[in-house]
Amino acid sequence: MDARKIIHVDMDAFYASVEQRDAPQLRGVPVVVAWRGKRSVVCAASYEARKFGVRSAMPAIHAERLCPHAVFLPPDFPRYRAVSRNVREIFLRHTDLVEPLSLDEAYLDVTVNKTGLPSATQVARTIREQIRHELNLTASAGVAPNKFLAKIASDWKKPDGLFVIKPDKAIDFLTRLTVERLPGVGKVTAQRLIHLGVKTVGDIRSLDLAVLQERFGRYGIRLYELARGIDNNPVEPNRPTQSISAEDTFESDVLLNETEAMIHRLAEKVWQASRKESRIARTIVLKLKTAEFSILTRSHTPGSPVSSCDELTNIALALREKVRMEPKQKFRLVGVGLSNFRDPIAEPEDVLLFQ
Repeated sequence: MDARKIIHVDMDAFYASVEQRDAPQLRGVPVVVAWRGKRSVVCAASYEARKFGVRSAMPAIHAERLCPHAVFLPPDFPRYRAVSRNVREIFLRHTDLVEPLSLDEAYLDVTVNKTGLPSATQVARTIREQIRHELNLTASAGVAPNKFLAKIASDWKKPDGLFVIKPDKAIDFLTRLTVERLPGVGKVTAQRLIHLGVKTVGDIRSLDLAVLQERFGRYGIRLYELARGIDNNPVEPNRPTQSISAEDTFESDVLLNETEAMIHRLAEKVWQASRKESRIARTIVLKLKTAEFSILTRSHTPGSPVSSCDELTNIALALREKVRMEPKQKFRLVGVGLSNFRDPIAEPEDVLLFQ
């Protein structure tokens, strides 16, 4: 069977770039898209701001300390969504198999393309040119035989770059990558791999599948496959978001009342991710994993969707109070999520998002 041809397109500093495009006086100036406030996090930073260490998901107060002369702008999601629709219209000229991940990135399956271009690389090049000429924005793209590799490739020559991983070069490309480049490998998983003597993706291939499964459960199978460049997940067009979540494992097990700082951080991460969605979440979920690996979840669906990060955090903390365990019970993991996404048809979208 012939290899698939997958493109991952990622708009460069999307929100900040839209702001700079629409306000010429901001071009070449450090721009940070974030609400003001102690609990606010950075939604996007222009590349001029990134030179000072400003990054998405960073607390806005920290960003202001790093780059005090930056221009801070509140996010304008209706405008970003409108531009995102323009970008998607360009994608759809080339293939109907488009899977948006957020407002600023998407997978495209161009194994067969609609424009008769001779290669996936030429399709990606054409898409980037059309985005530049028609929307006055830049995008980076990765071309590869599967989604996992295409996403890594799109980040390889950012900003405004194009990188291709050919099927027969995938293993060589992966071998030297650090394990943190693999999806799902955070700080804790990376440390666990390092304790096994594994620092690179090539090192993972030296471990038997049984060892990976024993140490990492079901994710061990995924690690085994990714280290070999295997990802059979298809591009799924028009797949609506069902849930958004973030979770993390503590370096050492903690008591329930010691989870608050982590819940705050995870709620901020989930809230920022939810702002990229056109649909509205109705249910808040708290997940806990005990030191004995038992999983507990608590959820709440308020009468109206959450309208701020603070509200999301407060509900998550309230859900924690509903956990009835022995006072000495310790936990190894906590997660915060939003689910039960619906189209915003009952009320004007701007009211739901920004009230």
